[in-house]
Amino acid sequence: MSKERTRRARSRRTWRGIAGVAAGVVLVGGGFVAANAATSSSDAKKAGVHYPVDKKANGVAAVVSAANAFLNTLDSDQQAATVLDYSQANATAWSNLPCGSSCRVGIQTGSLSDDQLAALKNVLKVALGTGEGTGYEHVLETLLADDQLASAEGSGSGPAAPSGSASSDTSASADPSATASGAPPSGGTGGGAGGGYGSDIYFLAFLGTPSADGTWQLQFGGHHLAVNVTYKDGKVAGASPFFTGVEPTSWTADDGTTYEPMAKFRNGMLALTGSLSTEQLAKAKLSESFNDVLLGPGEDGQFPETKEGIKASELSPKQQKLVLAAIHPWVAGVDDATAKKLMRTYARELSKTYVSYSGGTGLDTQGDYVRIDGPSVWIEFVCQNGFVYQDKVHYHTVYRDHTRDYGSEFSFS
Repeated sequence: MSKERTRRARSRRTWRGIAGVAAGVVLVGGGFVAANAATSSSDAKKAGVHYPVDKKANGVAAVVSAANAFLNTLDSDQQAATVLDYSQANATAWSNLPCGSSCRVGIQTGSLSDDQLAALKNVLKVALGTGEGTGYEHVLETLLADDQLASAEGSGSGPAAPSGSASSDTSASADPSATASGAPPSGGTGGGAGGGYGSDIYFLAFLGTPSADGTWQLQFGGHHLAVNVTYKDGKVAGASPFFTGVEPTSWTADDGTTYEPMAKFRNGMLALTGSLSTEQLAKAKLSESFNDVLLGPGEDGQFPETKEGIKASELSPKQQKLVLAAIHPWVAGVDDATAKKLMRTYARELSKTYVSYSGGTGLDTQGDYVRIDGPSVWIEFVCQNGFVYQDKVHYHTVYRDHTRDYGSEFSFS
């Protein structure tokens, strides 16, 4: 076992309360891993800028306040790693692969103390909504899944996580998702570049200074997760791209709790495709096959010119409701008010929205693929063979918006 894998294995045992002490890491609720505050206390750190906090703020102002509260827990170097230029290079620096900071910007969760990590979690809670089925809950469960992968890797039940080059992940073989690698762009920092699995290898960045009257982007992600929310003039201008995937798709924790982070995502698609008649299925069938999502990282703006599949206007009223229900779990990844606004838009555009699939519709076999493509909304769901749990499939999905990705701030040709 390599030194790196040995270190991770020791850390995971400590997180779960098993014998031994792993220097510098502790378990924080919700699956996040933090650095031990004592580790860095001996080093002289330059105090960071103090940002205003308004605990009574609502809406986007509350997100700004939470972001500022997090920044106030950081020293100057950490603030510089978190608040970056608002540029196209930084905005598009996200990936679904376990490639650490080689394909991402921002500050790494594993470098933070308990207090800093608690403040980070509050940013996500305010920005992504609280309660069952919200973006915050989904993020927590996604990170728990990645800890499960890290544990399986450390126990020897699966191969080591790929590192460095994105192309080393054989479970993500489609070209669109194999492009994100190399040095961090536009002011991003190094560290954690080796990648791997676990909740300590996720990154938060504010692209532009958080404010209630400017343009900036909240970016949070790591393996199987990319959250991108763009704010402009005190409003959410875009809640996409949003990549979410999971391996394993379900598991039972030591305390008996069963987790299935993407059950609502999968079940909505299954209900939709399961409602289609033989004739409708034939019309919705795509001729292409898919190993991964088409519009993953590095494929911004590359929507197909021609929509394919069956048009929602050809479906029954009940089936049309199932289309909207299938869309909702991805849109629910942002705050409730924004999610409702987006869903109203997608409902108005429903008659011009298409449903298509490739492979099978059971979402249980490599290459099973479902797409929803409207004037605005774009969602893909694909099954891949597991990388660590090789006897099972795992999921890759992406939600985009033809006109609202990155708040419509950038042009892609």
